[in-house]
Amino acid sequence: MEKEIEELKKKGDESKDSSSPVDVSRDISRELEECQKLKDEYLAGWQRERAELLNYKKEEMERIGDILKYADVGLILKILPILDNFELAARQTFPSENKSSQEKERFNQIIQGFLQIKNQIQDFLKNQGIEEIKSVGERFDPNFQEIVEMVEKPGTDSGIVIEEIQKGYKINGKVLRPARVKISK
Repeated sequence: MEKEIEELKKKGDESKDSSSPVDVSRDISRELEECQKLKDEYLAGWQRERAELLNYKKEEMERIGDILKYADVGLILKILPILDNFELAARQTFPSENKSSQEKERFNQIIQGFLQIKNQIQDFLKNQGIEEIKSVGERFDPNFQEIVEMVEKPGTDSGIVIEEIQKGYKINGKVLRPARVKISK
């Protein structure tokens, strides 16, 4: 047993002599280089993934903002016919000449009440980002208007809107409902 221990000691001493400090230093340098490469690779991968996550978050916030911006469109489309009826009533309602001045005054008060309700609805819509599409006197634009009829009107250039049948509206710059118009031939 002592003999075997002696042989093992000799082999250990021989192996110490065979690997010089320079070889050990090279091995450590190679391992350090490999570790450095792995570190750089992992860091670059992490940075790419982080940038992708930040871009994803930004895109999602924009998408959610767009959804919220147009979330009330259904409700607003239901309110617009009510506003149309106010417009129609205001255009066609006049007191008859045979009524007394008291009846005419009462009639005017009722009309003023209706017009005030109409104004409140318009203010509500304006606060929701809704704006009217201006048509009468403008050149026809198929992006914002729909032709109902073409009318011969002397002294008017062709393609000019001469009457608005139904108002058009935009929400945040996007057409909600095109204006229905009559244009000159």
